[in-house]
Amino acid sequence: MEQGKRIKKGIHELYATDPLEADKMLWGREVNPFTRRGFLKKSALFAMSAVLGAHIPFWRNMPGGLIPVVLADSTEPFQLPGKHPDLVILNDRPVNAETPAHLLDDPITPADKLFVRNNGIPPQDIDINHWTLTITGESAKKTVSYTLEELKTKFKNYTYQLTLECGGNGRSEFHPPAPGNQWTVGAVGSPEWTGVRLGEVLKSAGIEEDAIYIGYYGKDTHLSGTPHKVPISRGVPISKALEPHSLIAWAINGEDLPLLNGYPLRLVCPGWPASTSGKWLEKIVIRNQIHDGTKMGGYSYRVPCHPVAPGAKVPEEEMCIIESMPVKSIITSPRSGAMLKLGQYLKLRGHAWAGDLSVSAMEVSIDFGATWQHCSLRAPKNPYAWQHWETTINFPERGYYEVWARATDDNGKMQPMLVPGWNPKGYLNNACHRIAVKIL
Repeated sequence: MEQGKRIKKGIHELYATDPLEADKMLWGREVNPFTRRGFLKKSALFAMSAVLGAHIPFWRNMPGGLIPVVLADSTEPFQLPGKHPDLVILNDRPVNAETPAHLLDDPITPADKLFVRNNGIPPQDIDINHWTLTITGESAKKTVSYTLEELKTKFKNYTYQLTLECGGNGRSEFHPPAPGNQWTVGAVGSPEWTGVRLGEVLKSAGIEEDAIYIGYYGKDTHLSGTPHKVPISRGVPISKALEPHSLIAWAINGEDLPLLNGYPLRLVCPGWPASTSGKWLEKIVIRNQIHDGTKMGGYSYRVPCHPVAPGAKVPEEEMCIIESMPVKSIITSPRSGAMLKLGQYLKLRGHAWAGDLSVSAMEVSIDFGATWQHCSLRAPKNPYAWQHWETTINFPERGYYEVWARATDDNGKMQPMLVPGWNPKGYLNNACHRIAVKIL
């Protein structure tokens, strides 16, 4: 599927238009050109199997352009298992989907409304009774392994509300355009996570004095289907790993993690790009150097170390790793396109967050940033939880308005009104969120 293309059609409509193209768009599937059956790429087979919830034993015989009957029995729009039907699918190989801003209105993000950002294919046939997490690496004093049950019983359990945001959230607004999933504002969420402190598990293996970084490895499969080829392996400095709110988590809002969000085990490194919070977690390495796993180098999750002109060619050695995410906010109510009668007051609300920091002020504007009105802002439930804000505004006359939202962090940095800091991969767009309002 072309990155940035949004699926909002029913599966019957997709297949009625062009069955083979629907196969390719939904699963990345192409068939044997002679038999017109099977799957040329294992990644397409894995993608379909993940949605069906089971392996397809006779996949070699499956005709091209055939709707799986379990999906064909439904007239509902195609959606991801365990996810709200209105999530917007940006890419299906691998699966990536964002949440429209108005669906993020809950103070604590429900699991079915949490965005999906994957780099590989989720594992199948998960046996939680035999799932283990290994801590090793050149700066680990010893190698240790734990089952899920041992993690839950040997270490103290914690529950925190923690905000995760994709580093590319807002990429769709960059110009010149940046490659990748064209996220708008919905690649963010703030659920409650339950698990154990990452630092305590690392310490159980012993941390050498030369340790400076950790790296993770998950059980997801590379899109190519090549065994042992790693789709993503990122990490954080040891100081971030040892923070009390960095977790190894197995639950979200008191329930098992959704498969597409890392079931049965994942990292949660709040305030940093969500790519540092590895899913389907099976190994953590303690390193004496900056982790050099897949998507740690080159242009991945990096921005120019110094400002550059839009469209500039930036040498790899001048790209720096993204760490704490910038201050940002969204308007969750009303939905963009609201219509009111003149004289009616409009109640506005939303959330704000600021990476490793907190939000100190929240404002809105109805005159394209010429003047700003302060909002009521709540304190976070705990560090790294997003903060709720609300206000009421009135409009002076009939017409079209845009409501802009702007947050300021503890260091006095505020969201820019325009897209900031162009970079080759379209990361860290924290420009003001806007909604349209018409006064009749």
